[in-house]
Amino acid sequence: MDEEVTSEFSTSKVVTENKEKIEILLKATGNAPILKTKKWMVEKEKTVASIHEFLRKLLKLDPSDSLFLYVNQAFAPPPDQTMKNLYDCYNTDGRLVLHYCKTQAWGAGVS
Repeated sequence: MDEEVTSEFSTSKVVTENKEKIEILLKATGNAPILKTKKWMVEKEKTVASIHEFLRKLLKLDPSDSLFLYVNQAFAPPPDQTMKNLYDCYNTDGRLVLHYCKTQAWGAGVS
């Protein structure tokens, strides 16, 4: 894993209790590659667009590849939405669950 790619994000194993970060769980759906590390601690003010870009780099996707993000297998959040807002409304067991896939899975998605 590239150190540059993960510098802004940390695994939940490294950060135990940090009030400025929240835990997100990234789950592969459909034909998307499965990540070795699924749990990440991210700053609350990170946007969906920044998570999207982080995932694209981590998965080493080509610019022509699509990537869709969904909250709790239900809806695609807008790119400017913050992790804090999503977490406050949709967290499950203290973490925000984001599903990602390379083809559209549930309704419209951010690609």
